[in-house]
Amino acid sequence: MELVRRVGVYGVLRDSGRVLVVREGRGPEVWALPGGLVAHAEHPARAVVRAVAEQTGLSVTVGRLRAVVADVTTLAEDDVSLHTDRLLFELTVHGGPLGDTGGAQARWVTPEEAARLPLAPFSAELLGLPVTPLPAGAHASAEPISPPHPTRRLRFGAYGLVTDPAGRILLTQIADGYPGAGKWHLPGGGTDHGEQPTTGLLRELVEEGGQLGRVVELLGVDNLHNPAALGPEGRPLDWHGVRVIYRVLVDAPTEAVVTESAGGSTARAGWFTRAETADLPLTGIAASAIRQAGG
Repeated sequence: MELVRRVGVYGVLRDSGRVLVVREGRGPEVWALPGGLVAHAEHPARAVVRAVAEQTGLSVTVGRLRAVVADVTTLAEDDVSLHTDRLLFELTVHGGPLGDTGGAQARWVTPEEAARLPLAPFSAELLGLPVTPLPAGAHASAEPISPPHPTRRLRFGAYGLVTDPAGRILLTQIADGYPGAGKWHLPGGGTDHGEQPTTGLLRELVEEGGQLGRVVELLGVDNLHNPAALGPEGRPLDWHGVRVIYRVLVDAPTEAVVTESAGGSTARAGWFTRAETADLPLTGIAASAIRQAGG
């Protein structure tokens, strides 16, 4: 079975206690939060603005990233296991009017009305409603599964601004042979097929730093597009990385030790005060996360 990864972006739009839901104009009746797939190299925040406009005709402003979840659907007819990482943003309407566009229907519903609709599981979960089985055939992908692109790669990763009770920050140094070699980076990395973002981050924290942590806050999302990334593959690839960032606390810090098998992308790890990080060659995502946290 082929393993396929996608990233979807969705929005919560509210009006007088109601929430906006959409239904694609094909197949069994299934309603969901408005949104769609991130295109290659597209920033998730721009993607959700585009997707909501295409579905509803509304112009929206993006607020905070509210949640990130992952799910896997088996598409037996295509012999595909489809993993979708879904980012949920808070959105505000600043233009309209609401209309049915692009073959989709859109309507405002109360929480009680939403609970009676056949909701996509991720939408029900994110709205805090019961998740109920969907009609037969409703799990079919709304868009055709395209064959892998010969040079494009999508990587979804989860990273942490990891601190201890003393306020020190855990950073990892990128190994030779990988993009950004020698720079200090946030702990984390690509998630596995079927893995939730927070689970993948805490796994990476053990592998890259030898630490047990707990996720305390979702900070945001970072987008990286490198059209000619040169890594272990030995040839340039058009990389698109979508990277969610969490705040992680290590309550009982130990010496930072790389525990993953030899040949990994992490050369070493270390604890640093905020003042010490100012003298380190940092990756962009690490520098941004430290600034965001007031460093």
